[in-house]
Amino acid sequence: MDKENTPSKGQPNNPLHGVKLVTILERIVEQYGWKRLAEEININCFKNDPSIKSSLKFLRKTPWARDKVEQLYLYLESKN
Repeated sequence: MDKENTPSKGQPNNPLHGVKLVTILERIVEQYGWKRLAEEININCFKNDPSIKSSLKFLRKTPWARDKVEQLYLYLESKN
């Protein structure tokens, strides 16, 4: 695990502290691919011409969607 994915000492109870949203999304897409991600989380930006850039733009302004992505990431990390 690299430094970017290691929880900071400042927030030891927050497993996402210090992990960038782009890192989270890239990890999920690497593991699942866009098609399966769209099946797991039903969001149009994952279904129609998906890209990291467009997805990040949507997730940064949509808290409920970002929360779902973060929860999926935590689930993936707990399995590893």
